[in-house]
Amino acid sequence: MSLSSEPIRITRGRGGEVEVEGPLDAFAASILARAGFETWPTLRGSWIRLPFDMGASWENEHASWAADMLTAARYQVQLDPSLRPAPGSSSPPASAPRRTKAAMTAQPAPPGASHRPRR
Repeated sequence: MSLSSEPIRITRGRGGEVEVEGPLDAFAASILARAGFETWPTLRGSWIRLPFDMGASWENEHASWAADMLTAARYQVQLDPSLRPAPGSSSPPASAPRRTKAAMTAQPAPPGASHRPRR
């Protein structure tokens, strides 16, 4: 975990894109990737941002979700106030896949399979 006193900043850039700046370790980067952020190499390091043209409400949901997850992992986070979602939406974005346990079901033996008794 990052021990830096500098917070991770999630802001809307000059071009309208939602980007992340500040000290990031591998775990913080994986949290951001889970929230939908992409990492692009640049001459000065890497640029972490949400995909372009997904709509302001989608960007706000994913940016605030990333901030919530980073805060839960005890990172210091500054979320641009313009990225906060509408009141009452505190769950993960609807586009985030939910993981469920697969049910184990018995499958019939394929036709012609031998049924040898166990010894």
